[in-house]
Amino acid sequence: MQNVEAINVENIKEEPRVSYLTNGFTLKSWLLTKDHKRIAILYLITVSAFFALGGTYASLIRLELLTPASDLLQTQTYNKVFTQHGIIMVFFFLIPSIPAILGNFLIPIMIGAKDLAFPKINLLSWYFYMAGGGLTLFALLRGGVDTGWTFYTPYSTTFSNGYVMAVGLGIFINGFSSILTGLNFIVTVHTMRAPGMTWFRLPLFVWAHYATSLVMILGTPVIAITILLLALERLARIGIFDPAIGGDPILFQHLFWFYSHPAVYIMILPGMGVISELISNFSRKKIFGYEFIAFSSIAIAVFGFLVWGHHMFVSGQSIYAGLVFSFLTMVVAIPSAIKVFNWAATLYKGQISYDTPMLYALFFIGLFLIGGLTGLFLGSMGLTVHLTDTYFIVAHFHYVMVGGQVLAYLGGLHYWWSKITGKMYSEFWSKIASIIIFVGFNLTFFPQFILGYLGMPRRYASYPDEFQVLNIFSTAGASILAIGLIIPLIYLTYSIFFGAKAPANPWMLPGLEWRTASPPPTENFEETPIVTWEAYEFGEESGLDLEDARNRNKVLV
Repeated sequence: MQNVEAINVENIKEEPRVSYLTNGFTLKSWLLTKDHKRIAILYLITVSAFFALGGTYASLIRLELLTPASDLLQTQTYNKVFTQHGIIMVFFFLIPSIPAILGNFLIPIMIGAKDLAFPKINLLSWYFYMAGGGLTLFALLRGGVDTGWTFYTPYSTTFSNGYVMAVGLGIFINGFSSILTGLNFIVTVHTMRAPGMTWFRLPLFVWAHYATSLVMILGTPVIAITILLLALERLARIGIFDPAIGGDPILFQHLFWFYSHPAVYIMILPGMGVISELISNFSRKKIFGYEFIAFSSIAIAVFGFLVWGHHMFVSGQSIYAGLVFSFLTMVVAIPSAIKVFNWAATLYKGQISYDTPMLYALFFIGLFLIGGLTGLFLGSMGLTVHLTDTYFIVAHFHYVMVGGQVLAYLGGLHYWWSKITGKMYSEFWSKIASIIIFVGFNLTFFPQFILGYLGMPRRYASYPDEFQVLNIFSTAGASILAIGLIIPLIYLTYSIFFGAKAPANPWMLPGLEWRTASPPPTENFEETPIVTWEAYEFGEESGLDLEDARNRNKVLV
């Protein structure tokens, strides 16, 4: 054991005897690894591949919608393209990206542990992800699926091709990856915190993942059971969802959205955890209202299970049920608003440094605010009748998921890149890329709010001529956005081979992850740390003389 004075900036060992990257660098050692950091890298590679595939489908959608006529893709092909874009992005990128990559890598280090509680189960979760993803890709390449990513009945039970069951099985298998990851995180946080790491000294990143894990464990079995019922009806013709054989299609919607709305928080809550880290640390200021932000994550996880019916206002459900779900939709916005107001209060009079991760955090706040406020429009029953199944829904969802989750993911990836790889990236190109992504995103999706309000339905390959100008703007923005996303792929890959060596604490921050080498040793710390400082404590109280450390160790590339 050693005290906090023994692990300040000056005493961090910049070059551990063996880092997790260099400890047995063979294919077998990686495929059979139980090191949470290596498993995070495996996720990084595979999740990035799925993101590239989903982005390719998105490009085809926007190219088709450049003109009013269905002249690039046949209607049936277009149906498959937007379905497969949704399936890949939701189940194989948005849900796993931050927890499986950043959460896997950082949670043990942030709490002073050597690994996750169940290392073998952690590796098994990646193999479940690969098996589910491989089966889904096989089905998509063989025949594709045209039901939409929601698999609404009776499309999925009667009219779609047989590959819908293979995709459903792939998603079913992938669900076990989420469940095992969530279980691992919860047990790790409860049982493996370093001495002195109390619940209210945990980084908010850990609180967000703890809340997310609750949703993973409680919600994912519901979608698994729903897929099993779908398969049972399709294969055995037992009337569950299909009205032609005595089923109820609305039952499918209840089961699907009971999981899929909480799944929105599986996607966005980890991103909020990332943003809390970035806002506090790049403002050089203790987070405002730590306890409120921590408990708001738990509140979002709980309330997320109570609002699924706002997806079903036009499904024929009772008007009284609609009123209840509308009210609860307004209520669930409160804990999200708490986070935004507390982030703004943290920024106030902070010593803000506009490094690349902070740019992503500021862009996140603006885009998530638009996504959240338009969600209130959709929670209002009168407006929803007009806006349901229009491009307003598409814009709202992407402002939350892409403007929110993806920007948070990119911000976190840049923030911890030096810790993950031990290398620094180009600050110039990373700032350029973040601005291009922000501009391209808004040009892509803001016109879709207008298109939706004017009545353009989603999921159609053709549309009236009067909508073309706004669709041209949207497609042009998608092109800019694609360029912005390709640039980080280039300079981050370049940095691995040619980037400057990163010090242990390039940002000069007090968290435990910055008190070990870059990249970390196999067991994270040479000795178990003892935590005696509060979360986000800058200055001598945390063993870090901030001003002196910045002058001595700040690295700019």
